[in-house]
Amino acid sequence: MQKTVALLGSLDTKGPEYAFVKQCIESRGHKVLTIDTGVLGPPYYQPEVSRREVAAAAGVDIDELARQRDRGAAMAAMSRGAEKLAPELYAAGRFDGIMALGGGGGTSVACAAMRALPLGVPKVMVSTVAGGDVSGYVGVHDIVMIPAIVDVAGINRISRGVFARAAGAICGMVETVVPPGEDRPLVAATMFGNTTACVATAKAMLEQAGYEVLVFHATGTGGRTMENLIAAGMFVGVLDITTTEWADELVGGVLSAGSQRLEAAATAGVPAVVVPGCLDMVNFWAPDTVPSRFAGRRFYQHNPNITLMRTTPEENRQLGRIIAEKINRSTGPVAVLLPLGGLSMIDSPGGPFWWPEADEALFQSLKSHLRSDIPVIQMQCNINDAEFARRCAEVMLELISRGASCPSRAAKS
Repeated sequence: MQKTVALLGSLDTKGPEYAFVKQCIESRGHKVLTIDTGVLGPPYYQPEVSRREVAAAAGVDIDELARQRDRGAAMAAMSRGAEKLAPELYAAGRFDGIMALGGGGGTSVACAAMRALPLGVPKVMVSTVAGGDVSGYVGVHDIVMIPAIVDVAGINRISRGVFARAAGAICGMVETVVPPGEDRPLVAATMFGNTTACVATAKAMLEQAGYEVLVFHATGTGGRTMENLIAAGMFVGVLDITTTEWADELVGGVLSAGSQRLEAAATAGVPAVVVPGCLDMVNFWAPDTVPSRFAGRRFYQHNPNITLMRTTPEENRQLGRIIAEKINRSTGPVAVLLPLGGLSMIDSPGGPFWWPEADEALFQSLKSHLRSDIPVIQMQCNINDAEFARRCAEVMLELISRGASCPSRAAKS
């Protein structure tokens, strides 16, 4: 079946390269929708979506933008326009997948457009910055980054192969039919190695009850991805057992998910169970990466590349307040479960991070700052005890049931 691939980029500076990719895609029997984001020179070939349309989507005039001859301002404007226009064109059925070529600036513009598209839309970016840290371009989205190897500056023995294979990749992606599955209502869950037993038990119960559970590794990227998908309306419930990313955000660890962690479910009114899992630890890489200001703290070597640092009572008091403030924004059913016997596998009697006073500081701070109508369930269990895990799943099911029967939730869905 013939599909349409959008090619988004500057037809004044990268025209021959886009013409080559266009030919590769069309030779596979597919159509091309070119979106021109150039500003200064004339387009190498006539696009289906002009630069004037892209600029207008950003609320600027392309002629004025060209007169300014300010590359930074031009990139910013075309990025805003592409970000607004791409999802509109996709929603109108104008293309099935998107591909772009570029250096740092072109990658920035194209990835802004790709990030605005729904999960599952094929996205391929051939970039000179691929291979390094591309988190600023990709974010938590499903963008395939292909290293350009050489600059996007002509068709040569290297670029010819890279561009042709990238065109083959996007063609294969748009041609692919995803086989149907037994899709069930989705519940998000967060997990760390130190909460695996708890999440596994709760997950099995939720699956037995007819739900599909997507587990996110609480490594910063995992938390941000989950928050993004919650905001997109993918889940009927959130089993947030492992909120450890907030310890890294507060103290300065390497696995922070940012200051908006715990906000998506609250804002969207998605039923949520929140547990302070692994807030006993802050994450660093190998021991020699731990900042010197933490000398004398309590550490545990999780593996050769991961060093854990125990949170203090004062840090836990701050964490309790912060997490309570996030939960207090909840517009849907929410409950907090506290495992009084420890927050992780290593925070248990006799374990290397067992520090009851630090945990108690967290519990008291959480309870004192929570809204009075938010239930708090305390259990004399470690977080990984089967009894605690089963209670998490039971409460999750109760909250989902309440959320489904809530008129405001029904109206939103």
